[in-house]
Amino acid sequence: MTILLTGSTGYIGSSVLPRLLEEGHSVTALVRDEAKADAVRAAGASAVVGDATDVELVTRLARESDGVIHLASGSDVDPEFIPAVLEGLAGSGKPFVHTGGVWTYGTNADIAEDSPAAPPAITAWRGATEALVLGAAGVRGTVVVPSIVYGHGAGLARVIVDAPRGSGDGAPLRLIGDGSQHWPTVHVDDLGALYVLALENGTAGSVYIGASGANPTVRELGELAAAAAGASGVASETVAETEARLGEGLTEALLLDQQSRGTKARIDLGWEPNGPSLADEIATGSYAPEFARA
Repeated sequence: MTILLTGSTGYIGSSVLPRLLEEGHSVTALVRDEAKADAVRAAGASAVVGDATDVELVTRLARESDGVIHLASGSDVDPEFIPAVLEGLAGSGKPFVHTGGVWTYGTNADIAEDSPAAPPAITAWRGATEALVLGAAGVRGTVVVPSIVYGHGAGLARVIVDAPRGSGDGAPLRLIGDGSQHWPTVHVDDLGALYVLALENGTAGSVYIGASGANPTVRELGELAAAAAGASGVASETVAETEARLGEGLTEALLLDQQSRGTKARIDLGWEPNGPSLADEIATGSYAPEFARA
């Protein structure tokens, strides 16, 4: 298929794009500038420089495609982009894979796709646009919900490994809150595979949570990061202290206590997440060299 892809040069896109190409698909990436276009072309895809809120452009590109994967989701983009894609794909039965987020489910010890929504303020905007995708007639709309994405030394895991330390040799690493909250996790390359499976085989109106089944606590991750950094351990923060460091909106989301098994994607799509765990990546993997340089 010829796939219209947004966010192709971003963190998740850097795993989705090569996976699409490996599976034999052609990719047209909508990018913001020529530098990103050059990177996409070097990877073996085509590029169109434009804005994801250019309704006429997006509608035309969607119509010319065999399906769409939208990774560059945002509150300033989706209200324009999603209706434009749906107009371009109307009545075709072609796939449209949109991006959600696990924070939408709020604190929950066993998140499944049909769990009730309880989003923090930072992601409260997602529900309306996701409903457009899932309810679209004549389009095979699906939503992939990434959990906490990690791998290749990047992603949100950096808030753990780059956390500040107190003064003096061996000072403890600062946690996010007291660190008792669990985080559902997924390696970025496993997530890339899930997007392609949802494109190829997803059922219209379906949601697929990208979660490896590993749900470590922030304290567990922090202790591994501290050991790798030669710190004396970890130190809790008050909510106010974390808010001062990371901002109120992100702090609310990062303090959510969440766990998920990601069962539906395994059963329905045959997804097999097998990347290294976040714990291993922090202790001895792609994040560890940062400590040696520090």
